[in-house]
Order: sequence, then C-alpha cells, then structure tokens
Amino acid sequence: MKFHKEGYPSLALTIAISLALISLAYFVPGEFWIIKPLAILISAFILIVIIQFFRKPNRRMLQMADGIIAPADGKVVVIEEVHDEEYFKAKVRQVSIFMSPINIHINWYPISGEVVYSQYHKGKYLVAWDPKSSTDNERHSIVVKNPEHGEILIKQIAGAVARRIVNYAKVGEQVGQGEELGFIKFGSRVDLLVPLEVDINVVLEQVSSGGQTVVGTYSK
Repeated sequence: MKFHKEGYPSLALTIAISLALISLAYFVPGEFWIIKPLAILISAFILIVIIQFFRKPNRRMLQMADGIIAPADGKVVVIEEVHDEEYFKAKVRQVSIFMSPINIHINWYPISGEVVYSQYHKGKYLVAWDPKSSTDNERHSIVVKNPEHGEILIKQIAGAVARRIVNYAKVGEQVGQGEELGFIKFGSRVDLLVPLEVDINVVLEQVSSGGQTVVGTYSK
C-alpha cells in the first residue's frame, strides 16, 4: 500500500494544522489540562483519515480484451438503460458505482483505446445516489474508443462531500486498461455508459474492485 500523489497537499495542510493545534493547546492554563490530550487525539484522528483516504493499493490489474473492467472501488447502485444526451445521443446501458469515504478513490480506465472526448461540466453537489447526480452534478466525462469494440463513456461525478475531481485524460492519447484516469476526493460515484449489446456481469449492491471486477463483456 502506498500514498497517492493527489494526497500530498492535503497531508501537508493536515500536518500544519495539527502542529498548530497542538502548539496552541500547550498554552492553555493547567486547569484545562484535558485540552492537550484532546488536541493530540483529534490531530491523530484527522491524520489517519487523510492517510487512509489517499492510500494507493498494490493491485494486479485484470487484462481482458473482451471485457470492461470496473473503473472504481465501491458498490454498484445503478444498472439501467438510459438515453445519453451528452455524447452518444442514443440509448445506452448505464452502470454506476458509488464510492463511500472509506473506499479507494482512484479511478482506472475500464478498456484500452484512444481518448476521443474529455469534457468537464460545472454542476450541483447532490448526494451521489440521487439519480439526477449523473446529469446535474459537477462531473468530468471521458470517452475511450477501442479499435475492436467501439466507444464507452466514463463519467466522474462529484457528490455532496466530494468537491474535487482530478482527471488525467487528454484527447488523442492512447490509454491502457487498468491505467489511472483520475481521482475523486472524498467520495462520490463513477458512471459507465456502454452499448446495449454489452453483457452486464454485475448485479445491484455488488461490491466492485477497481481494475479487477468485470463489469461487462462484449458479445462474441
């Protein structure tokens, strides 16, 4: 297990605030001695939360040419047919994975191919399980085109707590299945929009492992 690069600014800020809090606690009069251990405990708790949130697992990514691999850790909360207004302008199948604050928050490419679309959208901060969060929340959409199987859309969605989407995609670049596409800080969800002919291999409430769980397979 490693510490993800996106966490260093938060870690530095947490350490600075913790040191300041503990230093101030030592100037509290003796009769309020409880303030000192409380300051230490609170600082330690926040530090542990930051370290666990930005952890980066040592994980063997599944390579599957005919499969679509989970882009995130979390729980499958949506499997449905929808009409995509942003890119496909057609009916597609949507699979949504909700990431709680205790999940790994790295996002990975579910297939290999070329990034043909990358677009950030400003929006609201509805709770991630709200159906409207897919279209109304702050989000970043990426479309990857596989030379054999065509295009899929990956949508990073901010939630009520998550207010920071990090995205590495650049239009025109070649990406590999299991490579990092970005990071969502402090929980949210990732939507996958795939062609209707894709066979979905997950069920509602199933726990997914990013880069390892097979979300769908292409029909032969």
